[in-house]
Amino acid sequence: METSSKEEYTIQSFDLETQKLLKTALKDPGSVDLEKVSNVIVDQSLKDQIFSREAGRICYTIVQAEAKQTNGNVFRRNLLNRLQQEFKAREETRKRSTQEWVCLVSFICNIFDYLKVNNMPMMALVHPVYDCLFRLAQSDALKNEEEVDCLVLQLHRIGDQLEKMNLQLMDELFNLLRDGFLLQEDLSSMGHLLLLEILEFRAGGWTLSETAQKYYYSEVTD
Repeated sequence: METSSKEEYTIQSFDLETQKLLKTALKDPGSVDLEKVSNVIVDQSLKDQIFSREAGRICYTIVQAEAKQTNGNVFRRNLLNRLQQEFKAREETRKRSTQEWVCLVSFICNIFDYLKVNNMPMMALVHPVYDCLFRLAQSDALKNEEEVDCLVLQLHRIGDQLEKMNLQLMDELFNLLRDGFLLQEDLSSMGHLLLLEILEFRAGGWTLSETAQKYYYSEVTD
């Protein structure tokens, strides 16, 4: 399979040796150390916000190539093991660096979005993804625009899929967001606007009316 231009662009952020490793993994995964590949992808995802939002596409391509080549799942297993480690340490990560924490959430959600089993999201990721989103919906995180922005971005991307996997948890999450919107006094005006937009987005069946879209996005760009 040819590396798409989007993957080419994403890989440009690495040094030449790592670019070569990733390009080989995308086309001939059996010939490289797939544990090293998964670590390289996770490490970069934790420090590069743009990469963390696109890394799922690269992971998906490697998983597909490996399944086709050897019917194996070494890469996916290593990736999920590493994700589990990062997930367990998430509170320390958040204390250390908001940016790293937001990147971790983006990456986990991106993997949930791309890595499917029989065209269904992976059950093993449903609760970790919800746990991350619930953490972003706590009152201390709602004070931080970076975290609110991350939360809203993930819900735009995978809210619909997540709701299908567990409606009860999505209802609980949105009760928290509604309370935050109505009761929390120290929200920034942007945080307020983002929360209102996501509440309306879900109420509209995970879509915004054209009028609402104009309203929110002209506000954001003003």
